[in-house]
Amino acid sequence: MIHIHRFVFNPFDENTYIIWDAVTREAAVIDPGMSTPYEDNKLDDFITNKELKVKAILLTHVHIDHTFGVEHMKEKYDAPLMANQADEFLGQRRLEQARMFHLPMELQPIVFDRFIDEGEVLQLGDNKVYGLHAPGHSPGSLLYYIPDSGILLTGDVLFQRSIGRTDLPGGNYGQLVASINKKIVELPPSTIVYPGHGPETTIADEVRHNPYF
Repeated sequence: MIHIHRFVFNPFDENTYIIWDAVTREAAVIDPGMSTPYEDNKLDDFITNKELKVKAILLTHVHIDHTFGVEHMKEKYDAPLMANQADEFLGQRRLEQARMFHLPMELQPIVFDRFIDEGEVLQLGDNKVYGLHAPGHSPGSLLYYIPDSGILLTGDVLFQRSIGRTDLPGGNYGQLVASINKKIVELPPSTIVYPGHGPETTIADEVRHNPYF
């Protein structure tokens, strides 16, 4: 059984998630968006209080609002940082991304420990976490699907009643719609969707109500 907790961090109101196995306490942090020492401490306190063992840092994609906390996570927990290789160029352009949003941050390029390919399986205790490549919002956007717990983490591919923007470098609207139809719509309707911004939803609700479907 996987447990999940959401934090809302940084000026973009980005969702950072911790998922963990209820028995082993093995955990992964998804899209660490902490941008201040206060936010770092908030996440660290949660990990300490829950006695979690951080085994992986997973990125759904490599836009800066989902990566502000990467350096802290690497230094504090020394866990492998993973994303899809098609977004590697965005990790090299973090400073350029910051300037695009007029942020006075001196962000360094990201060095990844591993790349996640389509269908790759990551293990947390007895739980399988599947990486599904869903390009469109960014070339390397990933979904993380945990079928036994009915959980899908979508990053900025899918939101409640909306979908991700495609006007940033590497975005492609046709690709995004195709990814949603191929990778998301066919999953069980009861699957709970945890997006990169905003509240959770379900696939059933989005199929019924999302105007982009």
